[in-house]
Amino acid sequence: MKIFQREQRSLFGEILDWMLTPLLLLWPVSLALTWLVAQGIASQPFDRGLEYNAQALAQMVRTSPRSEFSLPGAAGDILRADEVDEVFYQVLGPRGELLSGDRDFPPPSLPPSAGETTQATQFRDDAIHGVAIRVAYLWVYPNGPDSPAALVQVGETLGKRSVLATEIIKGVMLPQFVILPLAVLLVWLALARGIKPLSQLEERIRLRKPDDMSPLDDRVVPLEVAPLVSSINDLLNRLNESIATQKRFLADAAHQLKTPLAGLRMQADLAQRAGASADELKQSLQQIGRSSMRATHTVNQLLSLARAESTGAVIPTQACDLVALTLEVVQDSLPIAMDRAIDLGYEGPEAGQGQALTVGHPTLIKELIRNLVDNAINYTPSSPERPGVITARVIPMADEKQVWLQVEDSGPGIAPAERELVFQPFYRALGTEADGSGLGLPIVMEIAAKHGAKLSITDAQPHCQTPGALFTVQFASARPGAGPRA
Repeated sequence: MKIFQREQRSLFGEILDWMLTPLLLLWPVSLALTWLVAQGIASQPFDRGLEYNAQALAQMVRTSPRSEFSLPGAAGDILRADEVDEVFYQVLGPRGELLSGDRDFPPPSLPPSAGETTQATQFRDDAIHGVAIRVAYLWVYPNGPDSPAALVQVGETLGKRSVLATEIIKGVMLPQFVILPLAVLLVWLALARGIKPLSQLEERIRLRKPDDMSPLDDRVVPLEVAPLVSSINDLLNRLNESIATQKRFLADAAHQLKTPLAGLRMQADLAQRAGASADELKQSLQQIGRSSMRATHTVNQLLSLARAESTGAVIPTQACDLVALTLEVVQDSLPIAMDRAIDLGYEGPEAGQGQALTVGHPTLIKELIRNLVDNAINYTPSSPERPGVITARVIPMADEKQVWLQVEDSGPGIAPAERELVFQPFYRALGTEADGSGLGLPIVMEIAAKHGAKLSITDAQPHCQTPGALFTVQFASARPGAGPRA
């Protein structure tokens, strides 16, 4: 049981969360910004009214030896006539004396600037009797620009401004309460339609037959899903190749084992017949032994070919000494070569010097060398009078980028027209009577391909009656300081 098992997430829900969460978080920010903008918009017309009243009062300040201010009663009533807000005003003389208006009206925090001659109206937020007000004020110079300035202030409470700002907020925000759910619904529908191709792809895969390994059509899926479909097609292709390899292995095994098994049964029947002599029984047992050895060899080669052709697993690699591997194969093959009067030898550097290193799977490389040597032993004619010669050779190249493995024999060689065909499973050159299943060289080709090595066949001794065959496998060198792999 997994303690920290991760909950499976929905792609639909994930995208929906990332789309709606910012929208819902920005909505309160939009409310605050709209409120600030509405306050500014609502203040503008009322500020212009305050400015007009302040300018009108400033024109009533008279120029004389002493400053005077006369406000008709009707004008005062009109100034204070407001059904919503309370209006305050104050007129102070050049010496700070109260000429008219409210005595407790708060003065501005900044005095008039020196040398100022313009009667510019200024605004500020203030409070009177603990109530917030908006104030328009200006300095008046009734006795000339160099004389002390009189102060005219007009203020009102913020009732009308708040009402207008609230109306603006309602006009802007109330439609959003309808638009926001509608936007969420449209996002939901658009997202559901956007991921519909995924559901269609899932349905197409679900309806496939188990043996249908054909690639999926990536032309009818969105561009974002195309890499996924391409990966699935690559997986289907590799799975199809793996299944084909298994089927070919079973067919090849059945085909190749049929003959030795039939021979075993025939020899067993001959041994069991009535009246068989001891010599005949011994001969039958010898045939049974040879047939079983042939069947075992065939099975081993089929397994080696299946392992070499396998593409489903990653082959672990390491630094391999070709000299050591080649010497092991030569030593293992010496008894068979001596039985056939074949001179089997090795040429190249000594083991342990590190001059012929390559990166690969040591077991597979050893299988490659073994099949090349076995092939040479099987196809090299030999007798005590005229012994055949086979040489396994390892050649480190001077540029230190490659190391060559060569197996040379003194047999009849391989015709140029057949040098491509001999790498096909079960193909055997015409006119040869050597015992074999035709799987050795295909195994060599598969292993060489897996290691990025180049395999070639040439004549060992051109222009001779028996030119022999020279197999060359070019591996990339893994010596320290060697160049990049070819």
